[in-house]
Amino acid sequence: MNTILFPALWLERVKQLLAKTFPRGGAHIPHRKEGSESKAIVAMPAPKEVIIPLSQHIGAPNKPTVSINDRVLMGQVIGETDQFVSAPVHASVSGRVQAIEERPLMDGSKTLCIVIENDGLDESVPGTQTTLERLSAEAIKEAAKRAGLVGMGGAGFPTHVKLAVPRPVDTVIVNGAECEPYLTCDHRLMVEQADAMVLGLKAAMKAVGATHGVIGIEVNKPDAIEMVRSAAKGDSNLRVVPLQVRYPQGAEKQLIKAALNREVPSGALPFEVGCVVSNVHTLISLAAAVTSGTSSYQRVLTLSGRAAVDPRNVSARVGTKVQDVIDFCGGMYGEPAVIVAGGPMTGPSVQSLEGPVVKSTSGILLLTEEEIALDENRPCIRCARCVDYCPMGLTPNVLGLFSDKGRIEEAAKWNLMDCIECSVCSYVCPSRRALVTWIKQGKQDYTALQRQKKAE
Repeated sequence: MNTILFPALWLERVKQLLAKTFPRGGAHIPHRKEGSESKAIVAMPAPKEVIIPLSQHIGAPNKPTVSINDRVLMGQVIGETDQFVSAPVHASVSGRVQAIEERPLMDGSKTLCIVIENDGLDESVPGTQTTLERLSAEAIKEAAKRAGLVGMGGAGFPTHVKLAVPRPVDTVIVNGAECEPYLTCDHRLMVEQADAMVLGLKAAMKAVGATHGVIGIEVNKPDAIEMVRSAAKGDSNLRVVPLQVRYPQGAEKQLIKAALNREVPSGALPFEVGCVVSNVHTLISLAAAVTSGTSSYQRVLTLSGRAAVDPRNVSARVGTKVQDVIDFCGGMYGEPAVIVAGGPMTGPSVQSLEGPVVKSTSGILLLTEEEIALDENRPCIRCARCVDYCPMGLTPNVLGLFSDKGRIEEAAKWNLMDCIECSVCSYVCPSRRALVTWIKQGKQDYTALQRQKKAE
């Protein structure tokens, strides 16, 4: 071994061992972030046409508030509902409404969208400049709602609903782990916009009445740790917690355990143990919403994978087609074996390149055959690796079998609904069984069964 490098390698190992993590399961998965982690965010030109789905969140669907041929401004509300668990959508360009019709999403399904022809002027609705100090907790929540903020790490849960905690909490945790392979958009945002993220954290703390803010960042992002510590310097209520590089470190329950040593019970939510967890990008968007009234109509995402000509982090308008993002990054090397929206462990495969970027799109991955492992569903060899590696302490082999055979109520007794769908079980399975696919379907079937029973 090179004696000059040895001390540096030893130091990195010590940092990893001293960092916080969750107590059970999980796996060390190749990062594959080198293609884009050192590349600054680049703003992508707005496309000639944007396709904006009316629902980009968990909750009640929106209804159009504009008509065909209407001229709209960037940031203007074009779809909303009066239901609490919802988030309005906004025009991401100025221009004319061409159509209000069903269009394909990335996964191939169709949903009602508003199609806007970009006039190239980027005329926007007037903003309102203010400071966080002048806003009440209720005003912060209302600003988040008006801006249409949702969880931008992939979940899409409305931010104003998350901030409306039914009981007091003492801590807001920032999820800066970004533990999925390839994805680097949150990493770059922490490096380039740390001050905005800290401001968004303070806004979230004020909204929920929390006295402490914790930023959890994996130790493989030392530049992000340095920048965020600098941005939080001088505020004794904020602290950065270095986290071990371990998947799924960024899962909500695992992050809470690592950062605060609090265990979220089965069926419970984070506020029940006194905390709220928010994504890096979400908090940066919250800062813009509360200080200038900026709506959620663009986001930073990572385009990567070995089939990508120029992996990079781009800022794209909501409604930009997948094909447009790929073209902006130089196109593809041949035909990828699969294209994934989000991270490779949890993201769905892309079936339509005409599908648009939405608020929760964290990545577009162009993966070659060498980068993927397809399900083969060979017989289970009873090795119990899936049990050993499950971060929730479940028995994925049993849950997968019951779910696949339609024995949903039996699966529920084995805590089916506690699965966080991290895919570790499928990743470590030597028989390449589609455990997480079966479990996901089982959860959907169980939810449908419960609805049916409630309706009877």
